[in-house]
Amino acid sequence: MLPNFLVEETIVRASGESSVFEIGSSGQGSLILTFGITHAVEHQDIHLAIHGSADGEKWGMRPLIAFPRKYYCGEYSMTAPRCGARYLKAVWSVSRWSRGGQPPYFRFYVFADAEGASLIRMAGAA
Repeated sequence: MLPNFLVEETIVRASGESSVFEIGSSGQGSLILTFGITHAVEHQDIHLAIHGSADGEKWGMRPLIAFPRKYYCGEYSMTAPRCGARYLKAVWSVSRWSRGGQPPYFRFYVFADAEGASLIRMAGAA
C-alpha cells in the first residue's frame, strides 16, 4: 500500500533491481515517485527506471517512468500514470569512468505515493 519505499535507503556498487512491490488493487490515478540520492562520488552516474505490471510476473519492455541520468546527490520527483499496474519494481544501472578502476558507489532510496495523498495527510494534520 502507498505511501511506501520501493527501495529503502541502500548502497549499490552495481546495476540491479528491487524486489516487486504491490501498490494495491486500484490501478487508477497517478503516482509521485521520489528518487533520493544521499551519497555519490565523482566520475559516475546512475539511471533509474520504474517498471509496472498488472500481475507481478510480466513486465513491459518500456518503463512507466525513467529518471534522467544523475551524477550528484539530490531529491528528484516525477509523476507517473499507473496505467492499470498493481505492481512496481525499480531497475537501476550504474557506471563509473575513473582511472582507478573502482566500482561505482551510490546510496539512494525510491519512495512512491499516490498523487494528492500527501496533500490530504498534510491538511488532516493542520
